[in-house]
Amino acid sequence: MQALTKQQGGPGNNSETTLFERAQAGCRQSLNLLMTRHEGLIHAVIHKQYLYGLPYEEALQAGRSALWRAIMGYESERGTTFSTYAWVIIMRAVWAEVKRVQKEKDWVVLEERWADEGQEPGRAVETEALSRLLMEMVGQLPVRQQGIVYARYGWGGEDPATFREIGAGLGVSKQRAHQLHQEAILRMRQPALSYGLRSLFGQHSVNGYETTAAETALWLQRRGGRLP
Repeated sequence: MQALTKQQGGPGNNSETTLFERAQAGCRQSLNLLMTRHEGLIHAVIHKQYLYGLPYEEALQAGRSALWRAIMGYESERGTTFSTYAWVIIMRAVWAEVKRVQKEKDWVVLEERWADEGQEPGRAVETEALSRLLMEMVGQLPVRQQGIVYARYGWGGEDPATFREIGAGLGVSKQRAHQLHQEAILRMRQPALSYGLRSLFGQHSVNGYETTAAETALWLQRRGGRLP
């Protein structure tokens, strides 16, 4: 394939629309240019994720694969900027890798417990399922709330943090850190996020959902109608 010139929409052309069209049509030069141009987006996403033991290079590889998919699937006419479109795809890909690593670690721990304690396999599977569901729920929280939950319960490999320590890390007061934690827990209890966990424990009760709805309504009232 002939090298792209400035007039043909090559590297000298500022129109990314042309680059996307050519990349999606099979032009490797345009694809490589876009991959290089948006590499920083991958690092930005990774730095906002809690990798939970996932090596940075593995997260980077997952992010690059996601960036490639984003480039090949982007449609500028939809009105969404590429960075916004790609951010979600990259974030989901990296988070999928985090969950994979977490799942593998959980099974190692469970196998060790089976050997040391004779733990029942059925109970172990339930424990693993609980861990997986909690990770999925936390993964749907806003990034800052994810960090608060991880820090509060020591899910990042560190000792559980106090609200004073969390607040210091965020540059907010102890009281504000506690408030953000409450927001995260309330969000996690919403039916859309807690469905899997409620299914695991058979708690799809009308009373349970009504209680959550009432707590949410009270929170909204206190916060002037702003969703947590």
